[in-house]
Amino acid sequence: QVQLVESGGGLVQAGGSLRLSCAASGRTFGMYVMGWFRQAPGKEREFVAFTRWSGGSTAYADSVKGRFTISRDNTKNTVYLQMNSLKPEDTAVYYCAADRSIATSHPDDYDYWGQGTQVTVSS
Repeated sequence: QVQLVESGGGLVQAGGSLRLSCAASGRTFGMYVMGWFRQAPGKEREFVAFTRWSGGSTAYADSVKGRFTISRDNTKNTVYLQMNSLKPEDTAVYYCAADRSIATSHPDDYDYWGQGTQVTVSS
């Protein structure tokens, strides 16, 4: 099993920044991809970004390109999401996810999930 714990959420004004962290523990050997998703009230969970655990490509949703940056620190088994120029529409619960076999933007393809951290952007 893999455990994922997110942190770093909070309340910020529009235009501000936050950095989310996702610490992975347990059977992390062989992990292939780490992703961030978000879910706003009354909406479906949507893709934000992913990065391959061993390096290489990253991917972003169009809505966050140029504003959000995903990165990882393999020595700490931690993935980060730096969020800049935040907008009220970024308000959501942000979830970290992991999978061993495929890098996609589809939440159903991910086997492991954190509990989520709330991000609220005020106008």
